[in-house]
Amino acid sequence: MYLTQGLQRALQQSPGHVATVFRGRRRSFAEFGERVARLAGALRGLPLAPGDRVGVLAQNADRWLEAMMAVWWAGGVLNPVNIRWSVPEIVYSLDDCDTRILFVDDQHLHLVDGIRAKALHAPIFIHLGDGPAPEGLLSCDGLIEATAPVEDAGRGGADLACIMYTGGTTGFPKGVMQTHLNLWASSLQRMAPAQPLTGSRVLHAAPLFHAGAMARALMQFIAGETHVVIPAFDALEVLQTIEREAVTETLLVPSMIQMLVDHPAFAEHDLRSLKCLIYGASPMTAPVLERMLAALPGVDFFHSYGLTEACPSVSSNPPENHGAQGRANGRFRSAGRAGIGVSVKIVDGDGHEVPRGTVGEVVVRGANVMVGYWNKPAETAQALREGWLHTGDGATMDEDGYLFIVDRIKDMIVSGGENVYSAEVESVVARHPAVLSCAVIGVPHERWGEAVHAVVVLKSDAQADVEGIRAFCREHIAGYKCPKTVEFRDALPLSAAGKVLKRDLRAPHWVGTARAVN
Repeated sequence: MYLTQGLQRALQQSPGHVATVFRGRRRSFAEFGERVARLAGALRGLPLAPGDRVGVLAQNADRWLEAMMAVWWAGGVLNPVNIRWSVPEIVYSLDDCDTRILFVDDQHLHLVDGIRAKALHAPIFIHLGDGPAPEGLLSCDGLIEATAPVEDAGRGGADLACIMYTGGTTGFPKGVMQTHLNLWASSLQRMAPAQPLTGSRVLHAAPLFHAGAMARALMQFIAGETHVVIPAFDALEVLQTIEREAVTETLLVPSMIQMLVDHPAFAEHDLRSLKCLIYGASPMTAPVLERMLAALPGVDFFHSYGLTEACPSVSSNPPENHGAQGRANGRFRSAGRAGIGVSVKIVDGDGHEVPRGTVGEVVVRGANVMVGYWNKPAETAQALREGWLHTGDGATMDEDGYLFIVDRIKDMIVSGGENVYSAEVESVVARHPAVLSCAVIGVPHERWGEAVHAVVVLKSDAQADVEGIRAFCREHIAGYKCPKTVEFRDALPLSAAGKVLKRDLRAPHWVGTARAVN
């Protein structure tokens, strides 16, 4: 199983079929494959050795998909960089896995000088844009035009394919090592319960650096079908693109879906081509679901639950649980049942399976589970125990195997589909010269599902205000990780062992809800 196989198959069987559509630019699989093979040759000439890491710092585009496939065709390992990160966060990920080549699009050129100055080894920058390459960057199109196509390296199976960085509870991101087999297995597991992909036109609106969106792109390559790409989620552009390109499927997070149905132009667009909508990162609220079902009666809704370490699929909640019966029996709130080839159970602190209906930790086993964290043996040993991936998610399982996520054992906030690890934010807030101690929690937010909330204790002789704390954070971490709200207290609630009682901090914010997370 190698990740370029789907492209190879399409080149053999349907070279004239449309591979990518990006704002009116269409490329067939023959054109796409030629560009990939030439770009792979250019990468090898830089030089790129088998297993070397290549980063992509760019918004969604057809070129993003070309770069991804070219890295694997050349025999490299992809490092998809979070475009919302600050320069220090980006540099950490590049240095951590020794990424020496970095694709950068026009929207992120302003970060190049900072990355070049701060990186342990300044990468070779390749301009992933339409115009001339800025000074100091190689032109992607220029490399393609000047390089002969090369044969596929054919790396697959247990070979490393991707290092995808996810937030770390220690305050540093962890590089999740995903093999070709991991990503292939996850794709097949996700394809099994869904409708056939023949003739599908999937819209990539969620960011491709995320595990879920990239995995959906891989499914489309395996199927040999069309990718429709927009740079980033914009409700109006999504509506216009679905109508113009006859999109059949898309993947969104619930906050995006709400923005879509709330858009004043929603009813003005013909969305009858849309047949499947996959959502993840958090459940959909009943009111939004009701509105979407009424507005899109011919659309199948799938809720997909997973995590980067599972590459990313764990379970799926099918369309039948989103109808009247599923809403009546509560199963529309479920994260679904384990996918084909995936084993899931709920365990206690000793790793023993708990009775059905009892809260415990979700653990996962399957060919989709990562091989570990890059250069982090202790964290890998903690996450992978006796063949099981410990997710850190608290859940129950009913008698029919449906998962219901109720809390997080690991301290993570999901805001608008982005994972925010409280320890990472706390480490920044704590560096503010006026802060004595702090705790960061997730609180409910109507639009984003959860928002980052900081509880701060100031030093006795110091002063600070909400905007000052937030501005300080923005200097060090991405904006979505920064506290949306800040609360000042005289002291934090502590357990007998001296640990901050975050459950006590959360409780007032979640009064009247059945769950402690969104």
